[in-house]
Amino acid sequence: MFAKAFRVKSNTAIKGSDRRKLRADVTTAFPTLGTDQVSALVPGKEELNTVKLYAHRGDAVTVYVCGGNPILFELEKNLYPTVYTLWSYPDLLPTFTTWPLVLEKLVGGADLMLPGLMVPPAGLPQVQKGDLCAIALVGNRAPVAVGVAAMSTAEMLTSGLKGRGFSVLHTYRDHLWRSGDKSSPPSLAPLALDPPDLNEEKGSVLADPALQQDVRRLTLEGEDEASGEVQQRMCGEKSLSEASEDPGVRGLNPDPTDSKTLQEQMDELLQRCFLHTLKCQVKKADLPLLTSTLLGSHMFSCCPEGRQLDVKKSSYKKLSKFLQQMQQEQIIQVEELSRGVESIVAVDWKHPRKGSVLEGAEVRMIIINYAKKNDLVDADNKNLVKLDPILCDCILEKNEQHTVMKLPWDSLLTRCLERLQPAYQVTFPGQEPIMKKGKICPIDITLAQRASNKKVTVVRNLEAYGLDPYSVAAVLQQRCQASTTVAPAPGAKDGLQVQIQGNQVHHLSRLLLEDYQLPRKHIQGLEKAPKPSKKK
Repeated sequence: MFAKAFRVKSNTAIKGSDRRKLRADVTTAFPTLGTDQVSALVPGKEELNTVKLYAHRGDAVTVYVCGGNPILFELEKNLYPTVYTLWSYPDLLPTFTTWPLVLEKLVGGADLMLPGLMVPPAGLPQVQKGDLCAIALVGNRAPVAVGVAAMSTAEMLTSGLKGRGFSVLHTYRDHLWRSGDKSSPPSLAPLALDPPDLNEEKGSVLADPALQQDVRRLTLEGEDEASGEVQQRMCGEKSLSEASEDPGVRGLNPDPTDSKTLQEQMDELLQRCFLHTLKCQVKKADLPLLTSTLLGSHMFSCCPEGRQLDVKKSSYKKLSKFLQQMQQEQIIQVEELSRGVESIVAVDWKHPRKGSVLEGAEVRMIIINYAKKNDLVDADNKNLVKLDPILCDCILEKNEQHTVMKLPWDSLLTRCLERLQPAYQVTFPGQEPIMKKGKICPIDITLAQRASNKKVTVVRNLEAYGLDPYSVAAVLQQRCQASTTVAPAPGAKDGLQVQIQGNQVHHLSRLLLEDYQLPRKHIQGLEKAPKPSKKK
């Protein structure tokens, strides 16, 4: 509802009688709040304003602002808390949990689909269709969105967790949040992640087996990348076939092994935010679109957490020069509709990109089809392929170009695959796959001895799997009842490591394998867990 800018109709101080009425409405709408909590939320003496506004779709909304932050909003006589209020009262609403990378889509105005839910071992909260709910991220209980359940919990489970789960009304980082002090969610440790009925001896959770399905699973698949570019395969609203899709757009940390200069990285980030904007935010109905609006209202919001889009630090220096380049590539058409003011008047939604992501099987099929189409299969020996100039340039070394005329199929295919830049794909529930260059490093668990002769457990490379080190540290601190710290990882650019007092490999194993559903092959060091003591 607040994904785009709204229009304020009026902003007035609330009257005493209206303040008392609001307090009564809050008590009715949220019966779990005690009298003191209601009085703290709607104070008797502090400045409290009533803001009447129109959302971008025309909905008339009343927002109550206290201390500069919106605390409640009213739509069609229904009262809803903002994320600022939920951070003070995180248990006010039944809370469902999703993955951090889903937040980007919610901020853009998408509803929460059921495949995006993370189902805790204790099961989903019990709600009915139309109930008001909060949405939090894995590892932090602080809500980041407010929505209405599109079906009951029973219907969610019956559907196999498919379809639309929640109509999202308001999120952290939307325009209603921006009207406040723009503070970030506090770090609140999740409630006990284990179900109350845990049979330790049998090692089984006494919960509905329907909750233990693959919707929580994070899968990783190896991919080959054809030319250092990545292919956009998300949002589905338009057909700009290969808009960029990588961690720079989707919110993962930058690649610590990236050897590009800062200017080159900014050029890449600028282009990827631009293409992501065209793919997922700008529609034909939005044209003509002011270039200033493109940057301020769209491209900045595509920039991931922890990175800042700064056109001045790119090689273009000015947005107009960058857009001229995009116009020369025939992606957009820019015109000066009024003096000194440029607007984008047309977009070629089907404009191709140079690179694409290919699986090994796809590469093999392309090579086989190319050889057959160009009659390169040796007539006397079907196991050999004649090398034309294109294949020579692609796979042969300089000293081979005049001596090697044919290659066996397996050698040809192997050489082709070796010439491609490796990449990997990370898939989170309810999202399109995310491609990243290079080879994925496993999560590394080690034990270290400190000066006090005490053991500590150190875990690295969590970020590559979409896991926030601070959130993981908060969960482990609660589970292990031990101190945790987060610090820069030695030898890793911008990488962080989590350190837990004592040998906590067993707890780490359960968290990563059971709760986050990471494949075991992408975790090294699990064998360092303490051995159970033998009974005499």
